[in-house]
Amino acid sequence: MVTKLKSRDNLKYLILVILICICSTVLLSRYGSFYEAGEKAQKEKADSMENVISDMGDGLAIGNCILDNEISGGREQSELLEEYGMSQFNLLKKYMEYGAFDRNGESLLKSTSDSVATRLLSDSDSIYGIRVAYTYDADGELSDIEVSGSRLTPEEEYEAEQSFLADVRFMEDAYGIELSGGQSMTLIYGMSAANVESYAENFYEDQRSGDMVIWYSGLSRSVNCMMLLLAVAAALLPTLLRTEEYKGKIFRVPFEGVILILIAIFGWSADWLYYPANILCRTVDGTLVHMIRPFRQMAEIGINLAMWSGIFLILCWAGACLCGIFTRKRAYWKEQTLTSMLIRWKNQHELHMGKDFVSLVKGIMKRLKKLVRKQYDALTHIDFRDKTHKAILRIVIVNFVILVVVELVSLMCGFEFYALVIYSIVLFLILRKFFRDVQRKYQMLLHATNELAEGNLDVVIEGDAGVFMPIQKELCRIQQGFKKAVDEEVKNERMKTELVTNVSHDLRTPLTAIITYTDLLKNETDPEKQKEYIEVLERKSFRLKVLIEDLFEISKAASKSVKMNYMQVDLVGLIRQVELENDSKIQDAKLEFRWKLPDHKVIMWLDSEKTYRIFENLIVNITKYAMAQTRVYIEMKEFSDKVSISMKNVSATELDFDVNEITDRFVRGDSSRNTEGSGLGLAIAKSFIELQHGTLQITTEADLFKAEIVLPRLSEGQTGQTEV
Repeated sequence: MVTKLKSRDNLKYLILVILICICSTVLLSRYGSFYEAGEKAQKEKADSMENVISDMGDGLAIGNCILDNEISGGREQSELLEEYGMSQFNLLKKYMEYGAFDRNGESLLKSTSDSVATRLLSDSDSIYGIRVAYTYDADGELSDIEVSGSRLTPEEEYEAEQSFLADVRFMEDAYGIELSGGQSMTLIYGMSAANVESYAENFYEDQRSGDMVIWYSGLSRSVNCMMLLLAVAAALLPTLLRTEEYKGKIFRVPFEGVILILIAIFGWSADWLYYPANILCRTVDGTLVHMIRPFRQMAEIGINLAMWSGIFLILCWAGACLCGIFTRKRAYWKEQTLTSMLIRWKNQHELHMGKDFVSLVKGIMKRLKKLVRKQYDALTHIDFRDKTHKAILRIVIVNFVILVVVELVSLMCGFEFYALVIYSIVLFLILRKFFRDVQRKYQMLLHATNELAEGNLDVVIEGDAGVFMPIQKELCRIQQGFKKAVDEEVKNERMKTELVTNVSHDLRTPLTAIITYTDLLKNETDPEKQKEYIEVLERKSFRLKVLIEDLFEISKAASKSVKMNYMQVDLVGLIRQVELENDSKIQDAKLEFRWKLPDHKVIMWLDSEKTYRIFENLIVNITKYAMAQTRVYIEMKEFSDKVSISMKNVSATELDFDVNEITDRFVRGDSSRNTEGSGLGLAIAKSFIELQHGTLQITTEADLFKAEIVLPRLSEGQTGQTEV
């Protein structure tokens, strides 16, 4: 049994060795195809004018500065060499003719021969494969770029001009490369068709050995797949073969360390594969080792197999370190991870840790959580009624910070793609939480809106509505408005009921008296009695007439069909006239009126008839309800934009009514209705005052009743609405 287990244990090592040999051999057998694919990509790049032009732009931009300095002599050549180094322009000069010319076509460079200048200034496209002309003004600003040549189509010429312009702008902004100015000039570069091909071949020659093979031959993809296969196989073999884990401390590296190594291997594969790719190219070229042919081939095979076996062996080791995930399962995470080790160490040494350090860490985490929560709350409580510049700026800043962190992580670890995946996952989680919050708050407001639509005006509209907070406030206002409207409607319905009752009572009382006394008059023969009955009939008829007129006036005011006739009215004279015509009522009521009116005329633009009715109703109201043997104070005050008339008297009965309802129709100061009155006097007065854009305010204090009228000063012809 022990022998069987031992043989299985050795079997997993044998399988890994076989897999490593197979993968290395497969790669070695494909060297020719990898090399050919790299050569093909290099040739395509060399033949592509787009790639050639793209690689020339930076060099020509630096060349403009170097040639300008050669003309002006402003800086030493050694200083330029120190600043720009061996730039690409040094390579371009070997394949190009170049010159600098003023507006008149005169050469500004001594090194440019007459024949070269003639060719550069020629308009013929057959001379050069590529010809580039940069035109600068006296301030050193680029004003024009012209590209032509026999190797370029019109479309390629246009694209080249845009590419060279972008390169010049980039070099100016990024490195401050610009001309000194002082005179207008045109810098012209010309490269023959043969030199274009030679330049392209030489420029891409050094890239064929490494980059071309990595990116265009499929080498990187093949190596990554094989490495992944070997790592997974090493991790699963103990479980599949039901053997023990790999023995040795080398296979007890913590999970986090192995993952970091794997991330570095796969993330930086394009960088470290450059060296195996160069060995691949030199193997195919026969330049890897310098030996006679039979021994050279054996040495090359041995070197390449050893190289790939070493690389694959590292991946097998990484997979072997992770095999405990499948064999020990939960125990692996407790025993072979740095996180679990740190937690155990913390639990064992927490009492010995500095309390200040612990509190500092907790404080930092607390502030960080508070900051994140504050920014999130700010994003979920954007008020779209205000300018959203701050909100947009906050979102941009937060996103910028996250991208900076992602970029730093990717630079340190070299796995840009995985960093973007993590960023996308975090962004998805944040957006999911955000939209769930918005959806929940939207559903809350939608429920409240539906309840209001169903007529439930007592629905509770509360809670954090986030971005919908302004809408929530408006819904609360609508709710209060609906409640007020409903209460007002209930009040109006109650008033209508009371109106019918009061009208019936007030009309029936004099009408009943008229009918009764008419019947008595028919059967009465005594002249004295007849005279008495006629006086009662006359009084009751007059009472009925007044009541009907009041009903007519208040109905017109309520239906907004009162026609206003504005004119110049003397308020002092008008109120004196009301006093004179109601003097008998004042005397009968045993009241002493104290007038405090201006000595001069107070001319106002009013409806004289309606204003007279206002004063008459108020004074008659005083004679009915004021206590006998008391004083009544009537005062008029002038202001620049209005006139105020106040009337104060002591009530004969207790003032237990609501001052906000006393001006409603059929509301009387004596609820027992002992006095002769329709309850329409103050309502009519209030309606006529409001029709003239004024206000009537009733106040009480103990038994003191006060009515204050405020009428605005309207300019002549300013009537508001003549028919309301």
